[in-house]
Amino acid sequence: MVSVRDATRGDVSTIADLAARKREQYAEYNPVFHNPAADAREQHAAFIADLIDTDDAISLVYDDDGVVRGFAIGTLIDAPPVYDPGGKTCVIDDFMVDEPDAWVSVGRALLDAVSEVARTRGAAQIVVVCGPDDTPKRTMLTAGGCTVVTEWFTKPI
Repeated sequence: MVSVRDATRGDVSTIADLAARKREQYAEYNPVFHNPAADAREQHAAFIADLIDTDDAISLVYDDDGVVRGFAIGTLIDAPPVYDPGGKTCVIDDFMVDEPDAWVSVGRALLDAVSEVARTRGAAQIVVVCGPDDTPKRTMLTAGGCTVVTEWFTKPI
């Protein structure tokens, strides 16, 4: 049975593995900005475990008959004081799926589920982090009604 459910501490290792794969992919896109620390997986696993336990985060996994195929974690924050979106902002930074083709199904289900939970918790918008070369994720985000509002530019110095 397929479901989107709350992440548990039992999911942390799988989430950390999926995130490590995404870091490797992003390091290919930009090896300086996305250069993983030697202990990135362990640090990220501890960070994810803390997020799962906080009320300010929405931590969901896509469970396909006991196999976690993706996850999304949204953190509810106040918008910067110079903006008023009409409620909280849900920042979705940690958001990965197991295969590029899964963004259409797994990714979209997670995006919709986090958005709905965020809305019920008073969020007026979601902000999703996505690399410029992550075409499958960007395509899904656009199909899901998201638009690019800002981008970061970087260069090694």
